[in-house]
Amino acid sequence: MDGNRAVQFLESLIGQTLRVHATDTRIFVGNFKCTDAARNIILGNTYEYRFPSSSAVRDAASDASALSQETGTTAESPSVKVNMTSRFIGLVVVPGQHITRIELEETPQQSRVRETLRKP
Repeated sequence: MDGNRAVQFLESLIGQTLRVHATDTRIFVGNFKCTDAARNIILGNTYEYRFPSSSAVRDAASDASALSQETGTTAESPSVKVNMTSRFIGLVVVPGQHITRIELEETPQQSRVRETLRKP
């Protein structure tokens, strides 16, 4: 992709909702504001999501095991569901060196418009 088309594509993302995955497993979901040559990304109205800690998973597993023993169910490994934690952080800069993946949240109509922009 030549430079002009790359800039046009990035400009088309401004204001869109992105999911930015970081090297420490956090996920930031917010509105794309801008980027720079170092691949830093600024997101607005951002929520940060974290996977549960290993101790939280261990506690949930022991609670599920105790519950299955009390009720008399004989599941060898009961399935345990532990939610991610989240918090609103507002405006955030995600350093480019820590970004592992970027995903765009879009409607099907937005997807068709973007595909039109990508075509030569």
